[in-house]
Amino acid sequence: MRVFLGITGASGAPYAARLVQALGRAECEVGLCASRAGIEVLRTELYGDERLSADEALARLVEPVRDSVTLYDEQDWSAPYASGSARVLVLMPRETPLSAIHLEAMLKLRQAGAVVLFLAPGFYHGAETVGDLVDFMVARCLDQLGIEQGLVREWGAAKPPVRASGPGERVWGNREAPPASREEPR
Repeated sequence: MRVFLGITGASGAPYAARLVQALGRAECEVGLCASRAGIEVLRTELYGDERLSADEALARLVEPVRDSVTLYDEQDWSAPYASGSARVLVLMPRETPLSAIHLEAMLKLRQAGAVVLFLAPGFYHGAETVGDLVDFMVARCLDQLGIEQGLVREWGAAKPPVRASGPGERVWGNREAPPASREEPR
């Protein structure tokens, strides 16, 4: 499956890093584009180093799955969707509080067929770490894309299918990661 991932300047780089890892593990072809503000978020939230070049920040982000990722220039972000080669648009806003402009734009996107998947993790799966909460949202995104995931057990399911990523993988760049998730997803 081909997936295009756009990273903007809203806080939430660990979500992007974990999604890149999971898509690579699921053997997806990933097109990735980050805005200047998105690069800044990667530098600060994942690597704690504002001096990193954009190329260095992106190289570190895709390192675990670099063979399955194609990087695009910031101006190319809409090309895959606009060309019709994208099956679904999943918008994952993290901003809060939402203004009327945000809500109106998301409503228009939803009416046009996009999925609006707000980055608000659930707690029913027994999260113990921030990484578990990140996994929850990445799992919901993978579900929307039709990609089997083993990050989080589906509600009422006995056991998840094959893992889209390995347990305990770091999503925090060079910064200290929280304790790894338990081996068995919840």
